[in-house]
Amino acid sequence: MGIFSFFKKDKDKEKVESHEEVHSIQINAENCQGCGRCVSVCPNNAYELIEGKSSLKENFTCRDCKVCLAACSNDAITFVN
Repeated sequence: MGIFSFFKKDKDKEKVESHEEVHSIQINAENCQGCGRCVSVCPNNAYELIEGKSSLKENFTCRDCKVCLAACSNDAITFVN
């Protein structure tokens, strides 16, 4: 972890605490196969499986790493700014 990682983390934390919208994650339930890859790769633990489909936790925190996009082979996850 580099020295600038701390500054980015603090800035992201400020955005979350001030309720600024960083971005929006959308899950297309029709495309989701319930494989759970997004759940297992998300470093912020933002996803969960509900009734066999991926869902975002109620108070999730996203750091915009987009690892979930790379993990989803069904194009079920999109980011909207």
